[in-house]
Amino acid sequence: MKLLLVEDESRLADALCHLFKKNGFVVDTAQDGETGIEMACTEAYDIIILDRMLPSKDGLSLLREFRSLGYETPVLFLTAKDSPEDRAEGLNAGADDYVVKPFFNVELLARIRALGRRRNKELQEHVLTAGDLVFDPQRGQVVKNGQVIHLTFKEARLLELLIRNHGRVVTKERIVQQVWGYNAETDFTTVNLYVHNLRKKLGTSHLKTVRGVGYYLQKSGEAARVAN
Repeated sequence: MKLLLVEDESRLADALCHLFKKNGFVVDTAQDGETGIEMACTEAYDIIILDRMLPSKDGLSLLREFRSLGYETPVLFLTAKDSPEDRAEGLNAGADDYVVKPFFNVELLARIRALGRRRNKELQEHVLTAGDLVFDPQRGQVVKNGQVIHLTFKEARLLELLIRNHGRVVTKERIVQQVWGYNAETDFTTVNLYVHNLRKKLGTSHLKTVRGVGYYLQKSGEAARVAN
C-alpha cells in the first residue's frame, strides 16, 4: 500500500516514514499544502495522511479542493486540533478518519489498515474493461478472451492508468508520477520498457504510442494516431 504523508514538522515526518516503512508501506512526503495537493492529484496513492496546520495551504483547504476535483482517495487527518468542532469540521470536509496528536503508533497503523481494507473492497467491486480486456485492479490480473494474464505490481498500475483513460493519451510524465511516485527517480526509458513488457504480455495492438508524448489504449474502430 502506498501512502502520501503531508506533514511540515520534519522530525515527526521522519519518524512516521520510518514507522510506515518498517510496517511494509511505501511512503512519499510533502511539507506544505501546495506540494501536497499537487502530489495527491497524481492519484498515485492508496491513502493520504494529512496534517491540518500546513504552510502555503492548510490541510482543510487542501482536502476541500481535493474533493471538489472529484478525487476519492481515502484521507486521514493527523492533527493536534482536537476539539469536537475540529473533528466534525475535518470529517465534513471529506476526511475518512481523524486521529489526534499525540497518538499511539499501534492505533494509527490499525486505522490506516482499516482504510486500506475498505479501499480494497471498493476496488474489488469495480472491474475495469477496455475492448477485449477485463482488468481486476485488486488482483493485478487481466483477462483477455478467457485467458488470465498475471501482471507485476507496476505493470498492473500502468494498465489501470491506461484503462481509466481509455482513448485518451497519457503522458510519460503522468505515468512516472502515478506508477512510480511523485519523487521517483525514473526516466522515460523505464516507462518505455514497461510498456513494451505490457504489450508482450497482452499481445494486443490496442496500446498505441504518440511519439514524444505518451501512450493510449485505442478504442475499438478508432484509427491509430501513430502506428507502433
